[in-house]
Amino acid sequence: MIYSMTGYASATRELAAAAGTGGVSVSVELRTVNSRFLDLNFRMPEDVRACEPTLREMLMNKLSRGKVDIRINLQRSEQATTAGSLNRAALEQLAALERAVLESFPDAERMRTGEILRWPGVLAESGVSPEDLRDAVLACGKQAIHDLIDVRAREGAQLAAMLLNNVTEMESIVQRITPLVPELIAKHQQKIVERLQEALGIAAPDTAATIVSREEIAERIRQEVTMYGIRIDIAEELSRLSAHLNETRHVIEKGGKVGKRLDFMMQELNREANTLGSKAAAKELADSSMTLKLLIEQMREQVQNLE
Repeated sequence: MIYSMTGYASATRELAAAAGTGGVSVSVELRTVNSRFLDLNFRMPEDVRACEPTLREMLMNKLSRGKVDIRINLQRSEQATTAGSLNRAALEQLAALERAVLESFPDAERMRTGEILRWPGVLAESGVSPEDLRDAVLACGKQAIHDLIDVRAREGAQLAAMLLNNVTEMESIVQRITPLVPELIAKHQQKIVERLQEALGIAAPDTAATIVSREEIAERIRQEVTMYGIRIDIAEELSRLSAHLNETRHVIEKGGKVGKRLDFMMQELNREANTLGSKAAAKELADSSMTLKLLIEQMREQVQNLE
């Protein structure tokens, strides 16, 4: 299966608190866009900051590339916001930090009560225990990650179908022009022969005083046309195009983490299409080269979104 790097998922869970203290609504949102590497950005209240390492590990186990924005929201009921209770663990941690500071700076002022209460995480705004809150956040995170992978898989399947359609179209172009190449080159060579004969005939008329014989002129024309035919021969380019298209199809059908591999294949395909265009000796070949490059560019844009 092929996965896209773009997607969105969210999960919500309601937590009931002790009687008379209200509850909390926990939600986890995940937004992902394409990126060369895995980039995780967390936005969460201090109350649940301890969940970040676990969530980070969960995401790293499931995703390999993409920029991921993780937003955790805690929506407390009106009753809960007026209840208020001290978070003993956060309070003890703050006290230990203050003692450590005072040991190094004995003249520093001690914290006031208002400052302590305003310190992030010290004042718990609901009767929900930190353990229950943590479990709810991790459960929402697990569900959101599962849903995100499903979204990325569905979009990846659509991108894979589009890429395979382009590969099929490009294969048909290569198959169509391959038999035409010898005839097109021969026609172009014949035009060159006629022009050279006309030009050399004017420069070296058939007279007794001619230094270069017509046989030598004909041999020189033959050599020039042969060398030109070698320069405009695109058999190798068509062969490599076919090989690259076969490999691209194989990579897509095999699935997995194919983004970087397909990006490399787009570079190789584009190189051969450019060479084909620069050596095109007929309008049919030039038009085919242009169509190939357009199809490759379409694929390159979509490949950037694949994991």
